[in-house]
Amino acid sequence: MTWQLDGYRNGIPDPNIAYGSGIDSCFTASQGAAGRRGVAVRVEIGPQGIPEMKFPEPFNVAEHLVDRHVEEGRGGKIALRTLEREVTYADLRDGVNRYGNVLRELGLVRGDRLVMVMNDCPEFFFLFWGAVKAGVIPVPLNVLFRSGDFETILRDAAPACVVYATEFSGEVETALRGLEVKPNIVLALDGDGGMNALARYASGELKAAETRESDDCYCLYSSGTTGRPKGVLHSHNDVAVCCQFYSVEVLGARESDVFFSVARLFFSYGVGVALTAPLWVGGTAVLDERRPTPQTVLEIFRRCTPSVFAAVPTFYAKFLASSALRREDVPRLRRCITAAEPMPPELHRRWLEATGVPVLEGIGSTEAGHVYISNRMDDMRPGTLGRPVPGYQVRIVDEAGNDVEGETPGRLLVKGPSVLKRYWNDPERTAKALRDGWFDSGDTFTRDAEGRYVFCGRGDDMLKVSGRWVSPFEIESALAEHSKILEAAVVGRPDENGLVKAEAWVVLRNSAEASPQAGEEIRAFCKAKLAPYKAPAWVYFVEQLPKTATGKIQRYKLRGALRGKGKIA
Repeated sequence: MTWQLDGYRNGIPDPNIAYGSGIDSCFTASQGAAGRRGVAVRVEIGPQGIPEMKFPEPFNVAEHLVDRHVEEGRGGKIALRTLEREVTYADLRDGVNRYGNVLRELGLVRGDRLVMVMNDCPEFFFLFWGAVKAGVIPVPLNVLFRSGDFETILRDAAPACVVYATEFSGEVETALRGLEVKPNIVLALDGDGGMNALARYASGELKAAETRESDDCYCLYSSGTTGRPKGVLHSHNDVAVCCQFYSVEVLGARESDVFFSVARLFFSYGVGVALTAPLWVGGTAVLDERRPTPQTVLEIFRRCTPSVFAAVPTFYAKFLASSALRREDVPRLRRCITAAEPMPPELHRRWLEATGVPVLEGIGSTEAGHVYISNRMDDMRPGTLGRPVPGYQVRIVDEAGNDVEGETPGRLLVKGPSVLKRYWNDPERTAKALRDGWFDSGDTFTRDAEGRYVFCGRGDDMLKVSGRWVSPFEIESALAEHSKILEAAVVGRPDENGLVKAEAWVVLRNSAEASPQAGEEIRAFCKAKLAPYKAPAWVYFVEQLPKTATGKIQRYKLRGALRGKGKIA
């Protein structure tokens, strides 16, 4: 098989630029191996000057991410690394084929759904990509769920098969008992008769399902910052688009990179950074089954020397607060990424001071597949999320759906080649979220005079104080600059006259310092940095903020259930 790899400049393929030689790159590819159909993937410029990816038929993305590396001579290269194991690209293809064959032998057919409950490990890759190659739709679930969460999603997803690691058997099996209609096949990952045991006796050769780029590829359930999780379906096309347009052209990912993501593989953030991008460029993914802490991640840095690191702002703050990180711990680090929640500029400054590597902040979503607005290494302004990723369009609209002018806040709409096809089993919610190809993000944004986008909060997070719109993130950024504060969240609360004021929930570096005097100090600090009406009228001290498993603050809980549980300053 031969592949033509070309550079990418200003949205146009350029064969005079070496692939991976700069931040912008793309590829065209063709293969002629015996028994394999030809594959050609290319980037073209669409009628509006927007880059588009073109695929052949059939196109199964698992072949591109797994098989081609062996055929290009990378079979001996390390694809996956843990603290105990190394998996080459040849090993990866063998595992993918064996697990895919087991699914077929169990009777799963194209379009069936496979629920996966397991930590980050090589077997996750084998099962996920084995399913995709076999035409089965993997549905990885959050391992932190409890039986009630699992039961709700299993009832909605109606999978033909469930595979789970035995450490999660209690919650998963309890959920299964509550179902009226149970999956045909339920397998433990490990143990006698489990998926791993069956795979040892399966064939290491697997003919890929003849899918098209628009066919269903995988399904993720959103993290549910505002309520019940939703099943988000993505296609084979979406994987390629996110890898090329963000990971290669914005992030500058290349074959020599070693990727490590604090966000787990069952989140869209982890999918984009660790499950797909390394395999797209032929790099290496580092996996750790342990729940991430500053200590475990520091061990990964020292032993596996990742060059690309991804985390949410909360984790960056905890990492810095541990005071254990030194520049000599990150000798190969060249790209850091954050998403999910805005990163206060002060936190960015402290990370840059500690490591010498800036953080590329962007925004993405489960529905968009990955990041669709981002800063660039050569165009970065902390406090903003940068500009749209190539291939994506964004608009800021008012309540009537009209584009807003200047720096007026409005709701962000996004259109792009990886935006979800539909919510699984929920046409009503799909119709509400997608309008003429535009996805309503539910987020409030402004656009500065230079065209950079600034996150203000979820649509229901914005505060109307003294007749003026106030972004909770603006207040949170000011709070983050206070030396005693580890993290903070801001919501609105009516005062005794029914007028909305800002209410701050604060986690201190030293919880013993919580006091009415500390609250007054924090309010005075904010008044010195912000317009007086933006300063919080109340400060609550808590041990931790309520968050989703991806690190997003659940402000709706602060507005309701937690009120009164903190110490009032």
